[in-house]
Amino acid sequence: MASIRAVVLNCTLKRSPAPSSAEVLGREVLDALAGQGVAGDLVRVVDHDVRFGVSTDEGDGDGWPAIRSKLMAAQILVIATPIWLGQPSAACKMVLERLDAELSETDAEGRLLTYGKVAGVAVVGNEDGAHHTIGEVQQALNEVGFTCPAAGATYWVGEALHKVDYIDARPKPDTTGRTTKALALNSAHLARLLAEQPYPPPDARDAAVGPSREPA
Repeated sequence: MASIRAVVLNCTLKRSPAPSSAEVLGREVLDALAGQGVAGDLVRVVDHDVRFGVSTDEGDGDGWPAIRSKLMAAQILVIATPIWLGQPSAACKMVLERLDAELSETDAEGRLLTYGKVAGVAVVGNEDGAHHTIGEVQQALNEVGFTCPAAGATYWVGEALHKVDYIDARPKPDTTGRTTKALALNSAHLARLLAEQPYPPPDARDAAVGPSREPA
């Protein structure tokens, strides 16, 4: 059985050691993945000097290359983000922008380096908007080469206009906990399948289509 690792990128806007609901949910995802035999790490993005940009390295002490190396060594990426103004956090959007650079990074057979990597999403917030946020993040991750599993997201949102955060409301074993376990189970399963049978290179896909035919 293939050895699988995961990395969770906590996209809270709060630097350590401030408490973070996104970190709590992200660590719950890691715990659930551990139950599937997957080891992993959590990185709080704002603790690193990640620069805005769309390259793999923006230079001048950019903190992204070190995070990227963890990501590239893993087979599962989980983006954990709070909701702000109905949107993924600014740190989350910055991560997605940096991942745009992966569209130019390929292996010897022409596949994106992100092919074969599985992506999940974990969202927390005090208002509605979880589905919208998950949709935005999943679409972006899929566009840059990641594969999203079935039930590939978990979330918790508190009641509108209230101040209770997930860090204060947990545990939620029958709701968020159930979706977290599904995310971990399906992500680990899909990552192992892709490790054993990678996506075909572009030339193989072209060959599979066969020669074009003129219309009758």
